[in-house]
Amino acid sequence: MDLYMMNCELLATCSALGFLEGDVYHKEPDCLESVKDLIRYLRHEDETRDIRQQLGAAQILQNDLLPIIIQYPEDKQLFDAVIRLMVNLTQPALVCFGKLPQDVSFRHHFLQTVSYLQAYKEAFASEKVFGVLSEKLYDLLQLEWEQRQEEDNLLIERILLLVRNVLHVPADPDEEKNIDDDANIHDRVLWAMHISGMDDLLKFLASSQSEQQWSLHVLEIISLMFRDQNPEQLASTGQTRSAKERGTEMAELEVLRQKELAEKKGRVLQRSSRHSKFGGCYIIQGLKSIGDRDVVLHKGLHNAKDYTHDLGKEVRRVPKRQQRARDSEGAPRRSALSVRVFLKEFCTDFLENCYNRLMYLVKDHLIREKAQQHDETYYLWAMAFFMAFSRASSFHPQLVSETVGVRTFHFIEQSLTNYYEMMLMDKKEATSWSRRMHLALKAYQELLMTVHEMDHSQEEAVRNSSHILKNNIFYVMEYRELFLTLFRKFDERKQPRSFLRDLVETTHLFLKMLEKFCKGRNSVMVQSKKVKRRKKLQACAATSSLRPQTPEELDEMWPKLAENLSKCTAGSEPLPEDVVPFDAASEVPLEEQRADAMVRIQDSLLAGQAPEALSLLHSAREVWPEGDVFGSSSLAPDEEVELLKHIFFANLPRPAVPDETEEAAEEEEIAEEELAPVRVSEKEFSFLDYAKRFASANVVKAYILLFKNYQQNSSHTNHCVVKMLHRIAYDLKMEALLFQLSVFCLFNRLLSDAASGAYKELVTFAKYIVGKFFALASTNKKAYVELLFWKSSAAVREMTEGYSTSQEGEGLNSRKAYQWTEAEEEELQELYYKYKEVEGEDVLSNILAHLRNNNRTRKEVAKQLVRLGLASSTRDFPHERKGTRIVLWTQDQELELQRLFEEFQGTDDPLGNVMRHITAKRSKARIIEKLLSMGLVSDRKELYKKRKRKAGCLDANNSMFPKDFGVPDLDDVNDDEEERDDLDSEDEEEPAWGDSDMPNRLLDGRANKRETVPSDKDSQELTRSLQQEGLSGPLLWLQSCLNRTADDREEDGCAQPVPLVPLSEENEDAMEHKGFQKLLWNVGIRAPANEQESFWRIPAKLSPEQLRKRAASIALQELADENKEHPAEEVLETEGPRSLRPEKEESVQLPLGPKRTRLICNDEHESDSQGSSEEDGPRPAGKRKCLRIEEEED
Repeated sequence: MDLYMMNCELLATCSALGFLEGDVYHKEPDCLESVKDLIRYLRHEDETRDIRQQLGAAQILQNDLLPIIIQYPEDKQLFDAVIRLMVNLTQPALVCFGKLPQDVSFRHHFLQTVSYLQAYKEAFASEKVFGVLSEKLYDLLQLEWEQRQEEDNLLIERILLLVRNVLHVPADPDEEKNIDDDANIHDRVLWAMHISGMDDLLKFLASSQSEQQWSLHVLEIISLMFRDQNPEQLASTGQTRSAKERGTEMAELEVLRQKELAEKKGRVLQRSSRHSKFGGCYIIQGLKSIGDRDVVLHKGLHNAKDYTHDLGKEVRRVPKRQQRARDSEGAPRRSALSVRVFLKEFCTDFLENCYNRLMYLVKDHLIREKAQQHDETYYLWAMAFFMAFSRASSFHPQLVSETVGVRTFHFIEQSLTNYYEMMLMDKKEATSWSRRMHLALKAYQELLMTVHEMDHSQEEAVRNSSHILKNNIFYVMEYRELFLTLFRKFDERKQPRSFLRDLVETTHLFLKMLEKFCKGRNSVMVQSKKVKRRKKLQACAATSSLRPQTPEELDEMWPKLAENLSKCTAGSEPLPEDVVPFDAASEVPLEEQRADAMVRIQDSLLAGQAPEALSLLHSAREVWPEGDVFGSSSLAPDEEVELLKHIFFANLPRPAVPDETEEAAEEEEIAEEELAPVRVSEKEFSFLDYAKRFASANVVKAYILLFKNYQQNSSHTNHCVVKMLHRIAYDLKMEALLFQLSVFCLFNRLLSDAASGAYKELVTFAKYIVGKFFALASTNKKAYVELLFWKSSAAVREMTEGYSTSQEGEGLNSRKAYQWTEAEEEELQELYYKYKEVEGEDVLSNILAHLRNNNRTRKEVAKQLVRLGLASSTRDFPHERKGTRIVLWTQDQELELQRLFEEFQGTDDPLGNVMRHITAKRSKARIIEKLLSMGLVSDRKELYKKRKRKAGCLDANNSMFPKDFGVPDLDDVNDDEEERDDLDSEDEEEPAWGDSDMPNRLLDGRANKRETVPSDKDSQELTRSLQQEGLSGPLLWLQSCLNRTADDREEDGCAQPVPLVPLSEENEDAMEHKGFQKLLWNVGIRAPANEQESFWRIPAKLSPEQLRKRAASIALQELADENKEHPAEEVLETEGPRSLRPEKEESVQLPLGPKRTRLICNDEHESDSQGSSEEDGPRPAGKRKCLRIEEEED
């Protein structure tokens, strides 16, 4: 459809609105219905916004809608409908299209919509229009809150939205080619608002206590009113220029004058080019051509200075994603004088009457998340603008006291961090996030400048407040690290030069304030934070190194160790109480950590720590009492020493230390950094050490990038750049950090600039750096080569102090590395030549397996091979990655796989046999995937290993433990638990209970049985002890769960593992109690098997009879009478296990209604039975019942 030809229905609807005769508009009888039809049409427009464009082309708003509200403001229904339609028509183009279209056709529609909006804005630059809107808004605000209806609030909001939409329309730079002090369309709209009194209504809305709901709308409108204004220029409107301003203007004029004189001088030196082909032929000495001869120049002498080898070359095209970010700030423009005067008066009144209250309300909305997305940008803008205006006009800190505080610093710092993270994640909207980040930085800069201005106040109270603020800011680590982080993370592809300029100026101010703060004090204490990282690899290596090599050494160590153990068992030496035999945060199940506990006991004995080993033994015995793995509780002291002797001499299996690469270690550190605890401490602050952190290549690159625009920078910006570079070069004595070729090219351009006299500070610094370089080059001939690279602080020290200093201090600062002897190097060479030609095997793995020194790592061997010249790089020895070599299956390999599967299909381990006999070795996952795709198996469970239940026998290690102590072989422990995991995977398909093994088999080295029935006596003892600790409620809940699960299994005829889900806080605490977990193990409930499980489970192999028997073993004797009156199933119905059961069991439900009513009822019930409870004893069940109901309702 042609958008320039209006639709017939749309044309008829617009014609039914009315007509304009002179200055009088005559509406038609169906005018109201026509306006509603237009609203309906806009609701159903397509993605090209065709209705909106047709109405814009027909100028409906200029010719019909605006005359209607001017002519008929008393017609309430018509006025409301027209305002609603105009709000829809004037909404921003970005809101209509969602985002800036990338398609060419949609981009055309977008630009066309913007052009119609600009025409609307020009039509609104009328005093009559804003007069009607202001009068209507005034009448609505005069109504009391009780008299105001919902329609009135909607009309107030729509009027504010209409004003917001009109001010939001961007200016057209091609049409509005106005000079300074000339009024453009935006200025005319502002002037119309001023004449109509709309600005006074906005100030009333911002200051009124009863109009708090419009605070965000008002702040957004005010930000759009002042979007083209400079607060410093606005504050100086109508005042005589200060000496500082006159000096700045004189400096700018001097720069322009010197440039003009240089251009005149150059034109005088140029000769006339009348005979261009016979101007002469010259040789440029010292500049080589393609060959060995000097360059021959066929031009005049005046062109010799401009000659380079790059002349005539095509400019290299930079990809769009690599281009520098463009500044969103347009050319600065000054509005008309009358507009600036009224805006200045508005700012003054706003600061005196509205600023603190409005900013408090907006901050409250932002914290409570009552605002819309990205509304905090208006808050940041208003903070930066009005604080700058207050500082530039007549500084009164009490006018901006709401936004001067530590909380504001914290809010801005959090916003900066959040915007930076979103800029990295949301790459499509990186430009928008960069602008928001710039706004936050501007607000931070103005906040620092306000605090700095408070230092020079004549009032002592203001100076004290500034001192307190600086104390808090400089003390917190995040505020000091903010600028370093911003410089290191600066990316010129996403952040414009204006952001870098404000960052440099803010950093200059912060360092200036910090240096002044530290000068008058002997010592300054600041906050320091360190992250505690766990060093797993080093810990494993340390424990493995404790193991002696020979049994003779063990025999020599044992007598002294036995003497210490005897003293500990006798009680003469205290035992440590904070020893925990298991890692509660580990993903390994608690039952599988027994082997690790045994290894820890042995390590303590090897380290000579007898008290710790004995304490570990006692703790492990309490955690794992099954099978007397760590001895029984009735062991005599001599027997405990004998048991520890067997553990000391046992050859226990130890986990191998994984050989990880540096990249994997770094990834692990990054993953654990967020979870690692942070240690906060205090330390003495040194300003010089803090300034050294800015002496890095990333920071210097950012400063040099801004230095390149020295001609466009202001004098203050150039001073900030040179001051930081001077700190690095002179104060820190690290001038070599600036010895870089691109920096010297910049210095050459500066020194050869005709207007270099206007940049005296820059020229002086450039000459100082160049002089330092040539002084160093006289002693260090490699300095010219160093010009090609950016250098670190270590490279700077090498360059200035000598290249041997870092090698000498390498052993002190870096991690100590074992030196290779000549014999070891010869052995390494022989092994390398021996295994390098072996195909299909890893060279380094073979070398490590045959080296005499077992402490060498893979990385050390690879580096030594490179040092010996046997390899060019460590990359020649990549880590072997399993399962990545063979990806595709050939036809022969598929036939071989099918043959092997048919051959071993009936065996106990079909998958393992196939993997052992297949020619092309692949991973287990690849083979299972291929078998499923070929249709040989329908379910991967068919490939599980079928284990036979045989009586276990003791291994050789078990001979070292006497049968009296019942210490099993740990290899057998691991095999048993692996078998248990495989059997648990088939629980859902085996409904039988009686013949199956328990999932928590108890290891007993003296018995051949694989199943041990839990002792009722032990369960009763644990129940009695837990009851005395106040865990009666969780015990009743556990008993109820066991009984209910038994009933479900009898009714359904099948079983599945049932999780125990604690819904109350009391039961959750009980599930983490060590004694309660011991009771769960004793009853036969299985712990979470892996990280995918969170709850303990009642195994599927327990029959209903077994469940009832174990529930009876934990019955509470003291509450037997109470349980008869209040069965456990009825009291704890809401906390049963989440199993599949019929709905009839959920018939006992809590009554609906207010929570307070149910609590009163429960209290009455408890008070009724108080007499009986006093006679029979304490009755905690009723109290817990009340608490459970309250928590469930929460």
